[in-house]
Amino acid sequence: MELHLFSTPGPGFAITWILEACRAVIGEKRDATIAYLPQASLAAEKWLRETERAFRDVSAISMIDTETMELGDMQAVLRRAALVYIPGGNAFLLNHRLHASRLAPYLRKKIRNGLPVVAFSAGAIVCGPNVLTSNDLNLVPSPHFDGLDLTPFNFNVHYVDGPERDDWLIDYHSFHDNPVIMLEDGAYVKINGKATSLVRGEAWCWRAGQEKENLTPGESIAAD
Repeated sequence: MELHLFSTPGPGFAITWILEACRAVIGEKRDATIAYLPQASLAAEKWLRETERAFRDVSAISMIDTETMELGDMQAVLRRAALVYIPGGNAFLLNHRLHASRLAPYLRKKIRNGLPVVAFSAGAIVCGPNVLTSNDLNLVPSPHFDGLDLTPFNFNVHYVDGPERDDWLIDYHSFHDNPVIMLEDGAYVKINGKATSLVRGEAWCWRAGQEKENLTPGESIAAD
């Protein structure tokens, strides 16, 4: 697997870092297609043209809309794609749409078999075992809480070091044993196979029953 996970897409929420990561994955494959999965947003169509303009020198964009497309058509987009780009929004909405459309199992299989992921915010959160460490409200409301389970780590994004966020992350570990990676804005985590590391920025790892650890860029992050 190859996952590039960000808290924010770039300085000032421009998608600079997303474009850099996508270029690095695609390289010189000018005929490559990116599967664009903006299903964490209620305004996906609004951002489509802007995304296409931003990616015009990188790759063609093929949007997956779980609300209007048949499962077979969504699967076909993923089969053609050189990578999948999952932007932010509401993590519960994104996860609900992936499960309700029955796309989640196929997407998980494709990623585990080598389809690279570039994602930020809600897109990063959904890569974990569940989405219960999201900052978002479950406005859907969704009965689906299991994420894509691509890594043993849960994720919390837009993290600010301090007691307010930490208190409810401690509560998470009252019910779940898996570690949580907390990404401050600007942080970038890469998962290559089973190896997870912080590329840049400030991030923390909290393992159940332990003190949270301030992560060092370049060093491998152990799950236990």
